[in-house]
Amino acid sequence: MTTSATSPARESRDSVVIRFAGDSGDGMQVTGGRFTVETALAGNDLTTFPDYPAEIRAPAGTTYGVSAFQIHFGAVDVMTPGDQVDVLVAMNPAALKVDLKDLRIGGTVVVDTGAFTERNLAKAGFTSHPLEDGSLAPYQVLKLDITKRTLDAVKDFGLHTREAHRCRNMWALGLMLWMYGRDRDVTVAWLKQKFAGKPEIAQANVAALNAGHAFGETAEMSEYGVGYTVRRAPVTPGVYRTVSGTEAIAWGLVAGMRAAGLEKMIFAGYPITPASLLLHTLANLKRYGVITFQAEDEIAAIGACVGAAYAGALGVTSTSGPGMALKTEMLGLAIATELPLVVVNSQRAGPSTGMPTKAEQSDLFQAVHGRNADAPLAVLAAATATDCFDVAMEAVRLATTYMTPVVLLSDAFLAHAAEPWRIPDLDRLPRFPVRFRTDPAGFHPFLRDLKTLSRPWARPGTPGLEHRIGGLEKDYDTGHISYDPENHARMTRTRAAKIAGIANGIPLQTVALGADHGAIAVVGWGSTYGAIHQAVRRARQGGIDASHVHLRYLNPFPRNLGELLRRFHRIVVPELNNGQLVQLLRAAYLVPAEGLNKVQGKPFKVSEISEAIEATLGRARDVV
Repeated sequence: MTTSATSPARESRDSVVIRFAGDSGDGMQVTGGRFTVETALAGNDLTTFPDYPAEIRAPAGTTYGVSAFQIHFGAVDVMTPGDQVDVLVAMNPAALKVDLKDLRIGGTVVVDTGAFTERNLAKAGFTSHPLEDGSLAPYQVLKLDITKRTLDAVKDFGLHTREAHRCRNMWALGLMLWMYGRDRDVTVAWLKQKFAGKPEIAQANVAALNAGHAFGETAEMSEYGVGYTVRRAPVTPGVYRTVSGTEAIAWGLVAGMRAAGLEKMIFAGYPITPASLLLHTLANLKRYGVITFQAEDEIAAIGACVGAAYAGALGVTSTSGPGMALKTEMLGLAIATELPLVVVNSQRAGPSTGMPTKAEQSDLFQAVHGRNADAPLAVLAAATATDCFDVAMEAVRLATTYMTPVVLLSDAFLAHAAEPWRIPDLDRLPRFPVRFRTDPAGFHPFLRDLKTLSRPWARPGTPGLEHRIGGLEKDYDTGHISYDPENHARMTRTRAAKIAGIANGIPLQTVALGADHGAIAVVGWGSTYGAIHQAVRRARQGGIDASHVHLRYLNPFPRNLGELLRRFHRIVVPELNNGQLVQLLRAAYLVPAEGLNKVQGKPFKVSEISEAIEATLGRARDVV
């Protein structure tokens, strides 16, 4: 973007973290989403972190109702939402109260002075006026009456006061787009399309957006700050789009269905935060053979998927937190009948209802062991929003190859987080076609493949392949109901051996960063990937012999994992739980792994893991 001779020069930045925060009705998620789109089009790498209030409609102006959207973007490899915020846009006192603690010293805070009324200050719990008492002295403060400027910008469109007030987020967005040299054409087109049936609303929002942008262009910005330039990030050539983890899982499931040669995917779910987004996304993919069904409860949802799998379709269900517990009995049925099923668990902070909009990794034990009797199944975890696509495809491959349910672990952070995704070449995606049993010669429903130990998948109605399955134990040699003790032991061990044998059909564990031996390995799974990777990179730059090992396959583990871990003197396992993977690793390999646990409903900061690496090695030196 060019500047006039009298305009101050733009400062260059390698990366920036911005957080938009306001009341849950202020449109902060829309604001952040539109800034994300314009930033992606500008060629920056990025990661986002939407942070929703737990209450559906908390009292306006209270700290419980604060909704925030954080974006970290830059000309470098961006892997986390950012430890500290560079710019905080606080649309009301409650947002300032909640989010100021994450703003770096010297950072910029933009406040809407029009919202800092005595009533709103009291609701937010302020005992003095933060814009006047000197508490914001460590920061650069842009005191702007965004409310008044917005009302002035939209006054010609005949809106009611409430409708006009709701355009404030577009004014703030316009200012931020100017400040960081973003375009706004795509957002203007989006507004016109979104409010096509209400042209006056569309025009008002566009006017507010342009007014915020014009303020940045024409104001004496030496008083308020300057504009910044963030270079394009170096990326591999290709076609990109911004994708959330939920979208990537949906498309990965469809790609997996096609790769398996299946014609239909039956997705049945029950609304629960944050898993509901997957149902919403898949409902728009009917043209690709996806049938969605909103069941009356969690048990009915997974029951429908078991039925779909028996009929020869890909059965998929999803849930969060307590919904996983409700599905457990039917999940055991799918294990006993040995039917392919994918269960997506978007984990959230618990137990019980817990904090439904906050992220945790606390369902690992439940995924691996949370069923009655000996009932093993495959468990996978996605590491990033874009990784969700590949992991969803892999879940379909394992389910159909080994005739087993597969649990795919995501979490609230991955479900909402977005990043640039290079759209893959569809012709280069893997293929793993299903072979339905059609030959009746020697058939019974538990006749096993000698390599995978999977039973045959026979569509109902195939001539000569009439059969029955169910939750009662079956005879190994005939498939008939059996209560024989020795047969039960044989079937139990065979089902376990089938899942254990998956280790022979998955890749060996590799190191994500660093050497395959050394002073310390930082071992993670799921959405901790970015923070761990950046912390290990920082440690290595500081001369520390650190490596990053990240697990996609959590049951069974890759067959070389124990050998790999034993090559390191120290092992640290960061988890967003109270210590689950660390216990599984200790039990499986007897390695002296140490847990780094965070259960605050928030992702790890890079600094937290960096400090743990240094502390662990410091203790090791003290022992020596």
